[in-house]
Amino acid sequence: MEDWAEIRRLYRSEKLSQAAIARRLSLSRNTVAKALAADAPPRYERVPVTTSAWAQVEPLVRALLTDHPTMAATVLAERVRWEGGHSWFAECVARIRPEYVPVDPCDRLVHLPGEQVQCDLWLPGHLVPDHRGVLRSFPVLVMVAACSRFIAAMMIPSKVTGDLLAGMWLLLSECIGGVPRTLLWDNESGIGQRGRLAQGVTGFCGVLGTRLVQARPYDPETKGVVERANQYLDTSFLPGRTFASAADFNIQLMHWLTVKANQRRHAGTHDVPAQALVADRAAMADLPPVAPAVGTTVTTRLGRDYYVNSGGNAYSVHPEVIGRMVTVHTGLDRITVRCGDRVAADHERLWGTAGLVADPTHVAAAAELREQYRTRPTGGRHLEVDVEVADLSAYDAVFGTGEVA
Repeated sequence: MEDWAEIRRLYRSEKLSQAAIARRLSLSRNTVAKALAADAPPRYERVPVTTSAWAQVEPLVRALLTDHPTMAATVLAERVRWEGGHSWFAECVARIRPEYVPVDPCDRLVHLPGEQVQCDLWLPGHLVPDHRGVLRSFPVLVMVAACSRFIAAMMIPSKVTGDLLAGMWLLLSECIGGVPRTLLWDNESGIGQRGRLAQGVTGFCGVLGTRLVQARPYDPETKGVVERANQYLDTSFLPGRTFASAADFNIQLMHWLTVKANQRRHAGTHDVPAQALVADRAAMADLPPVAPAVGTTVTTRLGRDYYVNSGGNAYSVHPEVIGRMVTVHTGLDRITVRCGDRVAADHERLWGTAGLVADPTHVAAAAELREQYRTRPTGGRHLEVDVEVADLSAYDAVFGTGEVA
């Protein structure tokens, strides 16, 4: 490369002849002539090898890749009867495979104000203790306004549909303050799978006046905004923190989002998310006057064991409604049981499983009813009841027999 540049300098600037240049640089005149005739710097090009083992099977490999571009290198080696080293064969296949794999280009998306809120679940790891003190990995619902990059997030007890809808409504109503035209999700089982939304999701979207779109499987780029927000939470919020409970986690997370995350200047939009949310919210629809039905509601008949199960935990119910149909509603924070218009139980929800919540009034009422049941009259005891005796002489008077029975 240096000789090529020096030859051209001497010829163009010093006006030396090719013979003089060859004598000064101790090069052949043919080398000087080739350097002056070339328009670009010299570049090393490897001479194609036509006698190697790979060169002999390369046409067969290319023919297989034409019809099966994703065929594994081990299968290709078997089909072409390769007898050499596998690593070399795999490197050669990896070099030519991009010529046959169809490309899937992606465009830069333009997010309009009020158009979309992207949703996802972030798993921070086993950092939060449950009601028994066992560290568990509870999911964190993350919602990001695609235009303003405003982040709203909270930890929820589980991934079931009722908890997801309750968390979405809480974040939309209290943090974002509006309803976007589209809610974008991945194929989370609590939202829907295989093109069908889970029970309750359609009604939730109908009350809000929005639509829910699910990304294609294995296509995280579609919701890249919330994916980057998850990474931001994982690297900027989580390190160095400890949590006493899920409530403590949500308090710390809300404070960090309010003070730090939504007040920084976003690297992509060059705007402050909290300030950009004003225009984003103005393009959204208003919140519905009536809140949608969220949480999980189950109707069951209360058995002798006056407990109902919800989320893997047992909660006591007033034993007076044993044998009746009760409605169990599981919210994010409370468990309520109703029998008609009567509230038969109201408990704080446990985070975790294998828990037991017993109201002392329910236990005392059950003991009283159990004692009343023990002291009730049994069928084996003779009751002192006056039985009326019929006057049999009335039959003699009717039939005129003159005999007295």
